[in-house]
Amino acid sequence: MKAKNKNLTSLDDFIDKNVGTLGTPQREQFENQYDTFKLGVLIQQAREQKGLTQEQLAQLAGTNKSYISKLERNLKDIRFSTLQRIINDGLGGHLNISINID
Repeated sequence: MKAKNKNLTSLDDFIDKNVGTLGTPQREQFENQYDTFKLGVLIQQAREQKGLTQEQLAQLAGTNKSYISKLERNLKDIRFSTLQRIINDGLGGHLNISINID
């Protein structure tokens, strides 16, 4: 059995140390921003999987390339109705939503 490298830390420990523990205002802000970041990544991955450019997705969804780019880079908040258009009309997908209460 290999000895563990004492210099390695888990992602959870790293976030706790550098951002704050769960329940702190700093951690809540981090978690909210991470969810927004994930949404942008999911849109980008789906767009690329469909073989669409940002411009093509924007045209299909009734928006512009700049907006799609900002979403994918986590620089823009998104309205729910626009998210639905991007997923339904632009990507030909369906939006699934869930609420998790701890």
